[in-house]
Amino acid sequence: MNIAAINVYLEKLPLVQPYRIAYQNIEDTEIIYLEIILANGIIGYGAANPFAEVTGETPATTLSLLKSAVVENLIGKDISDFDTLIDTCAQHFAHFPGALAAVDIALHDTYCKYYNKPVYALYGAVGPILPTSITIGIKPVNEMLADALAYYEKGFRVLKLKTGTSVNDDITIVQKLNEQFGASVKIRVDANLGYTISDLNKFIEATSHCAVELIEQPLPVGDEHLLLSLPDNNRQKLVADESLTGYSSAEQLVKMPQPFGVFNIKLMKAGGIKAAKKIADLAKQNNIQIFWGCNDESLISITAALHIAYACSNTKYLDLDGSIEILEHTFTGGFAIKNGRMYLADGNGLGVSRKG
Repeated sequence: MNIAAINVYLEKLPLVQPYRIAYQNIEDTEIIYLEIILANGIIGYGAANPFAEVTGETPATTLSLLKSAVVENLIGKDISDFDTLIDTCAQHFAHFPGALAAVDIALHDTYCKYYNKPVYALYGAVGPILPTSITIGIKPVNEMLADALAYYEKGFRVLKLKTGTSVNDDITIVQKLNEQFGASVKIRVDANLGYTISDLNKFIEATSHCAVELIEQPLPVGDEHLLLSLPDNNRQKLVADESLTGYSSAEQLVKMPQPFGVFNIKLMKAGGIKAAKKIADLAKQNNIQIFWGCNDESLISITAALHIAYACSNTKYLDLDGSIEILEHTFTGGFAIKNGRMYLADGNGLGVSRKG
C-alpha cells in the first residue's frame, strides 16, 4: 500500500506547571507532528519535540526538515518497505535525531496499523509492567515536599528530583523525603550536569541511608572519566543522559571500566524507535540496564517509547512522564497510568488517535 500524502504541523502546548532544571526554566513545549496517510485512508502519526540543548535542533529547524524533499519523497513509496524508508531518511537526518524520530515513529505506526499489529510486536513481547517516575523541578524545599505528597496521593511511588544547583539543598530534600516516606517511595535524582566529583561524593555519602535508586548525569559531559574513582556499586546507580547522544557515544560508554551502569535512552536523541533499539541491544550485550527517558513530549512519542521499552528485555526503569506535564493534548489513547504504572492501550500501531 502506497503513501498518498504527508502532513506536517507545529503546536505550542503549555505545561500544567512550569518547572526549573539546573540550567533553565521550562514553561511550555513545541511539538511538531507528522502524519502519513496511505492510499486506503490509514493515518500513522509521528511527533518530535526538539530542544537545542538536547538534540541540537530547534522547532523551526525540525519543522523545515520535515517539510523538505527528503520527507516529501516518501509519497508514492510502499509502506511495506518502512524499514528501508527509515534508513533512507536516517542518511539525510544523521545530525537531526528529532526530525528522524518523527519520521521513524510515523512509519512504525503506519506500517503496524496496515498490518494489524501493535508496534511492540515488531521487536518482542510486552515485558513486566513498570512504574514511571514523576518529575519534581527545582523549587524551595517545602514546595518540593508538597509536590511529592501530591504525587504520592495520586499513586506514584517513584519520584525524580531535578537537582544540581546546590548539593546541600539536594541532600536536604532527599533526607526530608526519606523521613516522610521511608522505603515506600524510591528516589531518583537528576543533576543535569550540575555536580563536581566532590559534590557527587558528598551527596552519595550524605544520602546513603535514603532510598536513592538512581543518580542521573551528575557530571558535565567530558568528565565521565572522573566517575571511575567511585566504587563499582555506586557507578551501577549512575545513569548516562547527556553523555549518551547516540550509538557512537554508546559504543564508548560500554567500554570497560564503565562509568555508568544505566543508559537513559530517549527517542528524540536516538533518532526514533529503530535507532533506540540498536542502542538497547548494545547495552544488553554489555550488561548495562536501560532507563527510558523523555522530555516534555506528546502522547505519540511517549507511547512510542513505551512500546519499545516493553519489547526490550533489559528495560528496568521508566521515566516517561513527559506527556503528563502537558496541559491539554491533541491526541488520545496510547497508554494508561494506574497507581504510577504504565499500561499500553490495545490497538494496532501505537494505539493513538487524534481527538475529534
